[in-house]
Amino acid sequence: MEKRIASVARKTGETDIQVTLGLDGSGRAAIDTGIGFFDHMLDSFARHGLFDLDVSVRGDLEVDSHHTIEDTGIVLGQAIDQAVASKKGIRRFGSFILPMDETLVLCALDLSGRPYLQENLEFSVPKVGDFDTEMVHEFFYAVSYSAKMNLHLKLLDGKNNHHIIEAAFKAFAKALDQAVSYDERITDVLSTKGSL
Repeated sequence: MEKRIASVARKTGETDIQVTLGLDGSGRAAIDTGIGFFDHMLDSFARHGLFDLDVSVRGDLEVDSHHTIEDTGIVLGQAIDQAVASKKGIRRFGSFILPMDETLVLCALDLSGRPYLQENLEFSVPKVGDFDTEMVHEFFYAVSYSAKMNLHLKLLDGKNNHHIIEAAFKAFAKALDQAVSYDERITDVLSTKGSL
């Protein structure tokens, strides 16, 4: 099968973003968003999902991190949607419960074509490094809507804010890898409707 790769660019008055995503990769990443902790999270997403990911972002960080993180979520979601294409033969659903020290995060998703985000991640500090913790919701909201996926993120246990965020990104990676993987028993789109 051909490798599923998508490249998406988006330029506004606030951000200039290029993303290339390969779903059938090896976990290679080249990330530069200008936000160190966010780079670390996107690198973790690529490595643990076994995706190849190039992300280059120039954002208005002199304002704050909001536009950079949210718009990167939009573009990554669009890349996921384009790379998965017709969804023919894929599992469609994915879920993973990821432990990270004292933290346990569940991610479940459905590449249904119907966007929705439900998450209950809670943070006790406003920032981790130069990353605003409230942007976790904004990032995953943007990804879920641009990728047209139903996405659930649940904090089952945990106190350390770094661990909670990193576990969420890694659980998302593992669940997405599962959802986009092929199953030889699925010969068309996995839906009673015949399309997604």
